[in-house]
Amino acid sequence: MKNLSIELNWTLGDGELTYGKYDTEHKIKINDDITLNAGSAVEYGGNAKNLNPEQALAVAMSSCHMMTFLALAAKMKWPVITYKDKVVAYLGKNSKGKMSVNKIELNPKITFATNFSVSNKEMKTMQDRSHRYCFIANSLSEEVEIIIN
Repeated sequence: MKNLSIELNWTLGDGELTYGKYDTEHKIKINDDITLNAGSAVEYGGNAKNLNPEQALAVAMSSCHMMTFLALAAKMKWPVITYKDKVVAYLGKNSKGKMSVNKIELNPKITFATNFSVSNKEMKTMQDRSHRYCFIANSLSEEVEIIIN
């Protein structure tokens, strides 16, 4: 895999750079076809319609975990039909006392083709393997918890 890059563009515009009063909205260009509106979380004066960094981290974790799971499921010949996830990112102080996303909770729901099922133990093993091999999970120093129902 090659190195990945994005372009980020923020402009002050007509405002002023005063603590707590400047606009955090910016554009993230992923390639020639994808541009995201981003900014700070609503709690920090951002727009709820924009992607914030904490959400982006949760999205990256969930997406990477899903793609790793699907790759492993394909190798195991598990006939996955749908994969859905509801992710919760928790903000708080990390072990160094710094504000961080200190926990990400994944709640994957997998549907298989008719007449196929796996035990809870098999699913837990597959989810654990997916987490171990996920590039994003391996890049994080804080907790990621996978809830299997």
